[in-house]
Amino acid sequence: MAEFLQFLNQEWLLFTVLLALLFMLMMHEGKRGGAALSPAELTQVVNSKDGVVLDVRDSKDFESGHIVGAINIPHAKVAAQMSQLEKHKQKPVVVVCRFGQHSSMVGKILKAAGFENVAKLRGGMAEWQASQMPTVKD
Repeated sequence: MAEFLQFLNQEWLLFTVLLALLFMLMMHEGKRGGAALSPAELTQVVNSKDGVVLDVRDSKDFESGHIVGAINIPHAKVAAQMSQLEKHKQKPVVVVCRFGQHSSMVGKILKAAGFENVAKLRGGMAEWQASQMPTVKD
């Protein structure tokens, strides 16, 4: 540990550049999955632009509460079930997961499949519920 601290002390500029590059890489990768929308922005996209909500949580989580009108395809099955989404290719698609960790990955898959207007719900359903937005149960 002492050697690491000594390295940081001597090469602080190099270490700072490394941290900055890692941060920029994370930001870039996050944006590749689509823009991050707040719950209010998601509501505007759905209401004014006829957007589609794609909930990529497991069906058990989906049934316990989801956004009205959401389509449920678990994140592990999105690539295999892409045909269900083809009719929505020209619409804005907002990907929703539990905390926001799977939505970027699914967003990348959708963009690679030709979906141009892909976004994700920032913070996932946890943020949606924390904002006291409505959910429905199946």
